[in-house]
Amino acid sequence: MSEDNFVQKGASATLAVPHSGAPQDFYFLLLPKATMLPVAAAIEPLRIANQVTNTKLYRWFILTEDGAPIRCSNGMMITPDMALQPMPTDALGFVCAGVEPQSTAGDATLNWLRRESRFGRSIGGICTGAFALAQAGLIRDQAFTLHWENQPGFQESFPDLAPSANSFEISGALMTCGGGNAATDLMLNLIEARHGKQLAIIVADMCLHVRSGGQATPQKSNYAVAIGSRNQRLLNALQLMQSAIEDPLSIGELCAQLDISRRQLERLFSRYLDQSPMHVYFDMRLAHAFALMNETAMSVTEIALASGFNSSTHFSRQFKRKFGASPHFFRKGWN
Repeated sequence: MSEDNFVQKGASATLAVPHSGAPQDFYFLLLPKATMLPVAAAIEPLRIANQVTNTKLYRWFILTEDGAPIRCSNGMMITPDMALQPMPTDALGFVCAGVEPQSTAGDATLNWLRRESRFGRSIGGICTGAFALAQAGLIRDQAFTLHWENQPGFQESFPDLAPSANSFEISGALMTCGGGNAATDLMLNLIEARHGKQLAIIVADMCLHVRSGGQATPQKSNYAVAIGSRNQRLLNALQLMQSAIEDPLSIGELCAQLDISRRQLERLFSRYLDQSPMHVYFDMRLAHAFALMNETAMSVTEIALASGFNSSTHFSRQFKRKFGASPHFFRKGWN
């Protein structure tokens, strides 16, 4: 990328910020099928920070494993600036992944991640980049996250690692975000830490982006927002169901833990969700199974058990009823 492209003219007034020395470099390693939204959401705040200060505060580079263009999850091709190479001492590196993250990081990528980490470089993950970081052995006891949709499959693949539900995490040299606009929040946090809150606010305004409440902001809307109700008993029931997928609770066990009668529970679900409690619970388990089918190499029998089904035949029948095709057909279609 030409050095002239890092600082572009803008219509807004410039902000003077104290700065001396070289710009900070960001290296974005794109894996095949990376999602484009969080990549752009990460780079644009850096570009805008340069624009509104009329200063080369940041530089950014796109890498692929072999320097060849890669196809993103939306089908578009991205031409990189370079292949894998050593990063400068103070550079920040991010693995940008997307769909099928468990199978898109090659040996060269994993070795590069290990080498850069060994030399003290800061390495992070965007969207589902945490898969590659975990495969490289770079996640241990740090706080980290990845897109909520991929967390069930991640936890089956790496049972000793527990991603957070937060939009982004900064834990020492490890920086991760769940993708989407969370990448913008992560970059705004880094901009504020390096050049002050005023610049971060201006960059957010230029992005028409309302900043989140920080890295503790959850990725998903809570149940109260999703169902349009703040009924605490209903919310407690949904949370209890979600926490007991592999070993599902009976309606009696749910009622006992919630200190509510079966009739009261059924009336709550009928009023707010127009479904029975067990129907909602059943759909939760099938959604969990669908995620595992997509994100792991687990067998159909293993997925059935992990989703609370004792019989793979019963599971396959219910999966087909819900999604229109058997688990085997879905997996065959993806391969």
